[in-house]
Amino acid sequence: MNSLVQTLTATLGGTIPSELIIFLISMLPLLELRGGLLAASPALLNVPILRAIPICILGNLLPIPFILLLVERLLNWMESVPGLGGIAHWIRARADRNKGQIETYGFWGLTLFVGIPLPGTGAWTGSLVASLLHMRIRKSFPAILLGVAIATVIMSIISYGLLGVLFG
Repeated sequence: MNSLVQTLTATLGGTIPSELIIFLISMLPLLELRGGLLAASPALLNVPILRAIPICILGNLLPIPFILLLVERLLNWMESVPGLGGIAHWIRARADRNKGQIETYGFWGLTLFVGIPLPGTGAWTGSLVASLLHMRIRKSFPAILLGVAIATVIMSIISYGLLGVLFG
C-alpha cells in the first residue's frame, strides 16, 4: 500500500492540490482513509492533520451509501454479462472470505472489521460484506462510520505521530 500511495502522490503532486489528492486516495478501494492519511502525512504531502482528517473521512465515506444500496444489483448484472461474470465472482468470493467476523458479531464485528487497519479490511470491503449479508443500512452505516472513526485515530497516530517524528 505504501508504494502505491507514494506513486500516486508523486504522480499527482504539483498538478492538483494536495487536498484533492488525499480526497481521491481516500475514495479508492484498498487504499481508503489509510492511504489518504499516509499521503497527507509529513513524510509525503505534509497536509496539516486538522485539515487532512475531515477530507480523508469524507473521501472514504462518500462511496459507502452507493455500495450498501447498489452493489448486489451491480454484481447480479455483472454476472449476466459475458466477461464480467468472473470479476463479480471474485468480488463475491472476497466478501465471503471476510464475512465470518461480521456475521458472528454483527454491528461490533463490522465496526472492528472497518476500524482495524489491516490489509483487506476497511469501509469498502465492510460495506460489500454488509450488503451481501443483507444487513440493514440503519445498522451497517453507523457501524462503518464508527469503524472509520477508529481507523482515523489509529492512522493519525501512525501517519502524524510516528511518521511525523521520523520526517518532521
